[in-house]
Amino acid sequence: QVQLEESGGGLVQAGGSLRLSCAASGRAYSNSYIGWFRQAPGKERDFVAAIRWSGQNTYYADSVKGRFTISRDNAKNTVYLQMNSLNPEDTAVYYCAASRLIAPGTRTQDYDAWGQGTQVTVSS
Repeated sequence: QVQLEESGGGLVQAGGSLRLSCAASGRAYSNSYIGWFRQAPGKERDFVAAIRWSGQNTYYADSVKGRFTISRDNAKNTVYLQMNSLNPEDTAVYYCAASRLIAPGTRTQDYDAWGQGTQVTVSS
């Protein structure tokens, strides 16, 4: 199974930007999608975005549409999440995950491999 490791989190002020990376190893291409989820303190883990390993199909939660961009570098086995116009509501631990579904799932149960997360904190 694919192994995933997130990086790039940190502390930014509202309106700032961060780029998260998700490095994949193992059988990365056995999975159809890589997704980003986030979990704020005391909240459930929510879908943010997903991208296919092959092709340019991308999917976004309404809350981040137009602000976040998911992308992929297959040569580096890495998926990125560019986050712009951040606000305090974006504060969460961000996780990347791999899914073997042929359609883009938006639930945590749709993904079977997870990274350990990277903290994003946005101050007001």
